[in-house]
Amino acid sequence: MNIVKKVYCRTFQFVMRTALPFLPYREPKLLDGVNGVAELLKQKKIARVLLVTDKGIRSHHLTEPLEQALANAGIGVSIFDETVANPTVANVEAARQMYLDDGCGAIIAFGGGSSMDCAKAAGARIARPRKPLSRMEGLLQVLLPLPLLIAVPTTAGTGSETTLAAVITDGETHHKYPINDFALIPSYALLDPEVTVGLPPMLTATTGMDAMTHAVEAYIGGSTTRGTREAAVTAVRLILESLPVAWENGGDLTARAKMLRAAYLAGTAFTKSYVGYVHAVAHSLGGQYGIAHGLANAVLLPEVLEAYGTAAHKRLGRLAVEVGVAGASDTPAEASAKFIARIREMNARMEIPRTLEGIREEDLPKLARNADHEANPLYPVPVLMDAQELQALYRLVMPKTEENTNDRTTDRAGAGKSAQILFDGQNAAQSLSSKGA
Repeated sequence: MNIVKKVYCRTFQFVMRTALPFLPYREPKLLDGVNGVAELLKQKKIARVLLVTDKGIRSHHLTEPLEQALANAGIGVSIFDETVANPTVANVEAARQMYLDDGCGAIIAFGGGSSMDCAKAAGARIARPRKPLSRMEGLLQVLLPLPLLIAVPTTAGTGSETTLAAVITDGETHHKYPINDFALIPSYALLDPEVTVGLPPMLTATTGMDAMTHAVEAYIGGSTTRGTREAAVTAVRLILESLPVAWENGGDLTARAKMLRAAYLAGTAFTKSYVGYVHAVAHSLGGQYGIAHGLANAVLLPEVLEAYGTAAHKRLGRLAVEVGVAGASDTPAEASAKFIARIREMNARMEIPRTLEGIREEDLPKLARNADHEANPLYPVPVLMDAQELQALYRLVMPKTEENTNDRTTDRAGAGKSAQILFDGQNAAQSLSSKGA
């Protein structure tokens, strides 16, 4: 990345970090069971709600207790269950239309990150009927309050029940983009481990590693606060302790509850401190190929952490010590290596692959441009990379073939060397940015 862009990115991040104490961050109020949802809606005098979910959740009857509680309270329910894995603009518009046609007064997002994203974006379109989703991409493009939004996560991973983000895919261009606005933070959330019991082991694993990615990227970035660091550390500890248990025994409610708590805390951490290139690359892969976000994050996390090289050693090493993966006598490099090794061990234990199928070499320039557009200047990553440099990260997770095995080895070494060179040169950029700010 050229020096001008580096200075711009670091200056932008410095301004955002300085503004953190003055921005209207909030956390959703936690509700007590499905009856608590019904009671809240009665208090708000809301006669009908839109329930945004997907067909898989409906087929497993997970929404039935909530539907019954609402029926008992005399509250009508319109059910939108057409959400797809990477929700599209068409999904959002269909949900919005149902809300309007049926005269709903609130939205309940019931599901994983996809249902949450669809519900948030539908709320944004209800609040801003004349503004298309494509013009809401980026930061603070909604601004107006959404209808009352209640989040009920069925996966312990995305943390969407507490974040200001929604990620939407343009079905025509396959561009996957984030919408970030304080208005998107749900007003209320219900964390019920019972609704996560039916998750298949692989989905438990990948959504759990999604939460791990949120916590780690929030911790090692340059815009942390004492509160976000504490939330990230607690989340990582809970995930290390509880995710393997939940994967092996999906009926363990204690492990499930701890994972929901971990996902919530990780969500509060990255909402303020942001994520990094793991997410930017994962989003581009989801938009282009439909690769599940949690899976992409799980596979990318150790590779990107390693590619950051010495730039991430201080913070990542400190995190490793705080969560008990490394000892106080370990050097930052040793502690970082132990943490990355633990991530690889967890992935292997839970049968998460080391590569992602379907990535095409000819798509890399487009994918990297999308990742660059998402991440820079917003994400306060340890090392700044432009689109050309980001291409190396995709090659690290492409399946090995006779043709690309040597290229992958070169990319891994080159990414680390590039990160070191970039890190060595960025102190000057950061100094300039501070002066400029």
